[in-house]
Amino acid sequence: MHSFSDFPKITQLLLLLLSHSLKIFLSLCPPPSYRALSNSSRMLEKVESFNMNRVIDEFDEMTRNAAQVQRQTLKEILEKNKAAIYLQNCGLNGNATTDTEAAFKANVPLVTDADLEPYIKRMVDGDTSPILTGHPVPAISLSSGTSQGRPKFVPFTDELMENTLQLFRTAFAFRNREFPIDNNGKALQFIFSSKQYISKGGVPVGTATSNVYRNPNYKAGMKSIQSLSCSPDEVIFSPDVHQALYCHLLSGILFRDQVQYVFASFAHGLVHAFRTFEQLWEEIVTDIKDGVLSSRITVPSVRAAMSKLLKPDPELAETIREKCVSLSNWYGLIPALFPNAKYVYGIMTGSMEPYVKKLRHYAGDLPLVSHDYGSSEGWIAANVTPRLSPEEATFAVIPNLGYFEFLSVSETEEGGGDQEPVGLTDVKIGQEYEVVITNYAGLYRYRLGDVVKITGFYNETPQLKFICRRNLILSINIDKNTERDLQLSVESAAKRLSEEKIEVIDFSSHVDVSTDPGHYVIFWEISGETSEDVLQDCCDYLDRGFIDAGYMSSRKCKTIGALELRVLERGTFRKVQEHFLGLGSSAGQFKMPRCVKPSNVKVLQILCENVEKSFFSTAFD
Repeated sequence: MHSFSDFPKITQLLLLLLSHSLKIFLSLCPPPSYRALSNSSRMLEKVESFNMNRVIDEFDEMTRNAAQVQRQTLKEILEKNKAAIYLQNCGLNGNATTDTEAAFKANVPLVTDADLEPYIKRMVDGDTSPILTGHPVPAISLSSGTSQGRPKFVPFTDELMENTLQLFRTAFAFRNREFPIDNNGKALQFIFSSKQYISKGGVPVGTATSNVYRNPNYKAGMKSIQSLSCSPDEVIFSPDVHQALYCHLLSGILFRDQVQYVFASFAHGLVHAFRTFEQLWEEIVTDIKDGVLSSRITVPSVRAAMSKLLKPDPELAETIREKCVSLSNWYGLIPALFPNAKYVYGIMTGSMEPYVKKLRHYAGDLPLVSHDYGSSEGWIAANVTPRLSPEEATFAVIPNLGYFEFLSVSETEEGGGDQEPVGLTDVKIGQEYEVVITNYAGLYRYRLGDVVKITGFYNETPQLKFICRRNLILSINIDKNTERDLQLSVESAAKRLSEEKIEVIDFSSHVDVSTDPGHYVIFWEISGETSEDVLQDCCDYLDRGFIDAGYMSSRKCKTIGALELRVLERGTFRKVQEHFLGLGSSAGQFKMPRCVKPSNVKVLQILCENVEKSFFSTAFD
């Protein structure tokens, strides 16, 4: 080792000059900023490098200035989309002087998906004029929600992809601080990408997750945060979800020592995956022992990709066999299979809460970490407190992902009244609000329909807890059906009943998750007697009547069970009404509950004790 004095004088002089120049250069470089970077630099930063402490510092700085970031974000959204016909029709013209935050709120109305549907339909049909955005959108997302009985379309843009990577990176930084993972590790990710299709207007259409997974920056972004999937791409993009699930499980075991965490978008998906493993583990062990893929895998691309991973490994096969036979009722299955896994990750709030108990059984002592908060319309908040249990999970809003407002919700004001929403930093702890979002993809003051509760603040940005979908009444996993969807389904089935001169007197519904898998129960009270064949037809019509994309795909994959029609004794709904009247309800204002929650024990008891006949759908057999 040489000291500085050992070098010749000329070399010392050059080193001093170089050091001085470097200091000047570094002094001119700006520190990390919460301000939005250019599209190219934001994307490059996301996919090429990751520094946990820097990401957390940037988030801290941004949230300390949340109000300022919100104003800047709105300004950038309006500037980027200043040519949008929708905004111009609202009186905004892209002039930064006049298009202020106050002018935006005064001139742009609160809207729902139904209000924007005609505009988005023009985009889907190929109209390339600047309708909602300053430039044509590269893709459209198919939401799992519905709009008046039809799937909902949502614009998907490069900015939404950038936001996705930003959120993934932010959430990973906080997770990795609590649960550090190895740099060369992998993730067992139960992800499935459906095919995109081209609309008649030439626009690619797919689910929001498919648009993300198929984006060229996705894989690089995952690599930068040590989140590469164990499974080959061919498995993720397999047209057969059953074969893909088998191969995900097999891939995970082949890389079992490298698996750092286990992920699925929803807790239901995780539970379903390991319930499937219970049934197929011996077949998977045989594949590993012989080095030959099961004949159940018939998709050529998937079979070819998996065959490249497989080679005879009797030692690994015996290890897995010993692990499986030693478990008591499969408790602790996940850490038994993946000894270096640090946590299990997925959405575990809202309609996913019923699956947390079973997931804990599989996870044993591994922490369950709740996935972040967003929707097909865009991401909103990150889980920055990953050690909280799913029941306690909260999410901190990322102020530059969009411009956020919050519409106060109360039990007595179903529509929120005529109140104006409040800004991001003006919400009150303990209050419930409906989220209103303005994003880069052409949604302006868009009522998301989600109800959240403010639990506290992270610096200036609120931390929120998801409560429910405002108009959602039926949901098991990724399915989302509203009271309107239920009504349309009942109407379609009632047409078959009307052929027999019989009417539906009243109806309600219930989500039964006591069965595996869970299923919808529809309660009918009808005006007369009819044959069992007719009622079976009605049951099938009810099942097919739910056209939500998430419901139909789940029924086809059998992750939601066959719909059940329960025909009630005459007068049953009168008993329900009398129950509510006895609690003090007004007869003039009484409304039959269209969905009976498990917590409503007495009403559920009345309905279940008065069932005359029961039928299960064969619509998806």
